[in-house]
Amino acid sequence: MIVEEIMQTKLTTLSPRNTIKDALQLMKQKAIRHFPVVDSDHHIVGIVTDTDIRDATPSIFHLEEHKDELKRPIEEIMKTNLITGHPLDFVEEIASVFYENRISCVPIINDKKLVGIVTEADLLHTLIELTGANQPGSQIEIKVPHKMGVLSDIFSIINKKKANVLSILVYPDKHDENDKIIVIRVQTMNPVSLIEDLKKAGHHVLWPNLPGITL
Repeated sequence: MIVEEIMQTKLTTLSPRNTIKDALQLMKQKAIRHFPVVDSDHHIVGIVTDTDIRDATPSIFHLEEHKDELKRPIEEIMKTNLITGHPLDFVEEIASVFYENRISCVPIINDKKLVGIVTEADLLHTLIELTGANQPGSQIEIKVPHKMGVLSDIFSIINKKKANVLSILVYPDKHDENDKIIVIRVQTMNPVSLIEDLKKAGHHVLWPNLPGITL
């Protein structure tokens, strides 16, 4: 999946000369947390977050004596050391950028212009969709040796049960580098007979570990 498929394109932006008061009002009106700051050519020059805005806003107990603080331009508080992405970047690569840099949003640039933004919430929503967690079904986790043909055998068993696969993930076994964990979400609320067949075929089902099924 590429970034273009998950990025937000209906953006609320600010100019460097907008004030902190402008940003505060927009934040409250639109309930958003990240504001790209762009110049007249729609080139991104900074990012302002809700945290930046709140940190720059005087306490309500001292608002009257510090009103002028709200008139400061956004360019004085915006972050300019930006990490950006491209619409054709892979989502997993952008997720790695989020994790490694401890950031909450990435502006997406094409031909030097801002075309979208990806936030932590967008990545979380994408994870839910990719795993099929937003659809009714059952999750089965299977520990398998890291060798060819294993996945084909598992899918053959699922196919015989006429079960529809919603998603599949494969990740390394943290305790044994020679094994993998396969996580399959199938469109059935009663996976008992499928689990029985998987175990009969010699597969190590980790989850669900159902009582009475110890084949």
